[in-house]
Amino acid sequence: MIPIAKPFLDTTEADAARAAVLSGWLSQGPQVSAFEREFALLTGARHACAVSNCTTALHLALLANGVGPGDEVITSSHSFIATANSIRYCGATPIFVDVDPATYNINPERVAEAVTERTRAILAVHQMGMPCDLKSLMAVANRHGIALIEDAACAIGSQINVDGDWELVGKPRGSIACFSFHPRKVITTGEGGMLTTSDAEIDRNLRLWRQHGMNVPDTVRHRSPQVIFENYVFVGFNYRMTDVQAAVGRKQLERLPELFARRRAIASRYGELLGNLEGLILPFEPEWARSNWQSYCVRLPDRVDQKTVMQNLLDQGIATRRGIMCSHRETPYSNDARRHDLRQSELAQDHSILLPIYAQMTEEDQVRVADALRVELSR
Repeated sequence: MIPIAKPFLDTTEADAARAAVLSGWLSQGPQVSAFEREFALLTGARHACAVSNCTTALHLALLANGVGPGDEVITSSHSFIATANSIRYCGATPIFVDVDPATYNINPERVAEAVTERTRAILAVHQMGMPCDLKSLMAVANRHGIALIEDAACAIGSQINVDGDWELVGKPRGSIACFSFHPRKVITTGEGGMLTTSDAEIDRNLRLWRQHGMNVPDTVRHRSPQVIFENYVFVGFNYRMTDVQAAVGRKQLERLPELFARRRAIASRYGELLGNLEGLILPFEPEWARSNWQSYCVRLPDRVDQKTVMQNLLDQGIATRRGIMCSHRETPYSNDARRHDLRQSELAQDHSILLPIYAQMTEEDQVRVADALRVELSR
């Protein structure tokens, strides 16, 4: 079986987890603090705050920017449903706009058209690891005085060229960037998330919110030679990362350059193997972007049935996934009154498939995938 994805883990991560378990400190503690420092250093962010997953990161990012009941947040329907759900958690309304058909990322022109007096933030997704057009989105946000938040769940390691220099996604161009460490991502802690920001006050609030609003962290109380009584300054959440996860994450972070290079090589080879298949549209990478290729998405010819192709490949032991879902087609969002044209989002979901991609993938695996897809498109 060729899976759609496979995390890269070995005894290095197992030994790190074992050491964390045997240390006796399992919940948010010294390993989390170290992981945060190393993540901030890697991305060039001033602050990094670890949480339980990217959905909680998105929730906190919206709260930190004042999003609440009655507000609107412009975002992409063409994303995992957690993006829209995080907006609803705040009592706000997601305003879905269409994507650029070349990159499948949110279209800045459609964002500009959707801004109203109720718009509080733009929640932009770096879909499948491909950086979105932050320069244009920042221009819209600055023009209207609203926040730009990056859903960078898939984009750890991806790069953007800023004034001639390559920067990692995570050195926030807007207010906050949010990451996921789910096993489908380039690096993983099993579950887990991270928020990066340049704003010290935002970082302080994130750390309070993730731990029930507690004003004195456990690490401070345990180090203190004096008895300290903590206070709870507002209603918070239990959004903490464990030290076991963070210990694994630190080792994964060390692997990131190698994993990034390997995935880019695999994506390049896919381009060579699939470039001559009639009607197949390969993913597009803008000249100012370097994707981590968290996913490799191809657009099938309109004459081909997506589900049939996927089933035939699965019968041959090749796993695929449909194009990224559209949240506006799901029950919680299907009756929203305000609906912008989402044609490109729907076409992307209905006519695209994600091919297997992971660091351990061999040349033989890729040839097998390409040959099987070639047969399907020739039927």
